[in-house]
Parts: sequence; C-alpha cells; structure tokens
Amino acid sequence: MEILGKHLLVEFTDCDRKALNDLKRMEKILLEAAQKAGATIVDSIFHLYNPHGVSGVIVIAESHMSIHTWPEYGYAAVDFFTCGERVDPWIACRYMNEQLGGSMNTREVKRGIPGDVDRVIPHKPDSETLPKKEVA
Repeated sequence: MEILGKHLLVEFTDCDRKALNDLKRMEKILLEAAQKAGATIVDSIFHLYNPHGVSGVIVIAESHMSIHTWPEYGYAAVDFFTCGERVDPWIACRYMNEQLGGSMNTREVKRGIPGDVDRVIPHKPDSETLPKKEVA
C-alpha cells in the first residue's frame, strides 16, 4: 500500500457522562487534542443533541478528527485521521483519554492506495511529480 495517512478508530468507555454531554467542553478537548498532535486546524462544527449527546468534527489541513458521544452509556466514538508524517494522531488520542477518563480501545488503519509493498508517500506531492493535466 502506498500509505497516505493513519486513521485511528477509538472507543472510549466508562467516561464522565456529564462531560460527554457538554458541547463546549467536547469542542475544547478535541481542538486541544488536534493542537497537541501538531495539526493545522481549518474549521470545526459541533452539535448538541436533544435529549443528549454531542457530535463534532474538526477539519484539519492533514484530514480530520471527529467525535460522537453517548453520555447515557459513558461512551464516545472518536476518529483521528491524519495524513503525512508531521502530525501524530496518537498524541491526540492519549490526550483525549486523559481528559475523558475511563478506558480506551484503539484500532489503527493505514489509509492509501492499494499495492504490494507498504511505503509512505507524501500527502502533498511536489507539483513536479503530479501528472500534467492536458488542456483542450
């Protein structure tokens, strides 16, 4: 595989239920996690559900980070998808775990172009290496 990035799929359980239902707190924690990981934040949007639960996504120049919470179960599902080698999604993941408490179960998926040999390729290739677009 020509690896473009890492995608961490994280299950947080036995978390602080009040925190999981606090939109501002969830946004602050995920933004801080992105910053600590070295990501370049582009934009974010968060939503508080009725009667409970928060969903949010942070668009980063290197891809995205997202969360969806189920306070009634003390559970949060979080994705950390980062391209390139500069941003470390594991730093964001460990920070979230410190902030949410409870337990954490993670899976890392390599994202990229299928192939016979694993190698990391740049997610922002030099324009010289891109195929030239033909003008009609």
